[in-house]
Amino acid sequence: MKKPLLTLSIALASLFAASAFAQKDVPGEGRAAPAAKATPAEKAAAKDARKAEGAAAAKADQPGEKPSNAASKKVAKTDKEAAKAKRKAAGAAAAKSKKDATAAGGPAS
Repeated sequence: MKKPLLTLSIALASLFAASAFAQKDVPGEGRAAPAAKATPAEKAAAKDARKAEGAAAAKADQPGEKPSNAASKKVAKTDKEAAKAKRKAAGAAAAKSKKDATAAGGPAS
């Protein structure tokens, strides 16, 4: 009987202690002055200012973005094929030299 009564009294004491440390209006410590409500005209003016600022920011170049007028120029199909053949020949030569080096007992890296 003593244990449940002791437990209940500790629980009640903790409930009352929480309200003792709660924030209260103390003389010398005041709340912030309440802000005046904005009128609908002030709200509309602020909204227009934010909208104009957002539109200007959206039009400005963002870091890391590629401007749309800086598209790469067109390359003729024959130029692309010639560049491809050149890369292919260079790759084949590199593979052949590597294969020859490993066949001769050189490093296989």
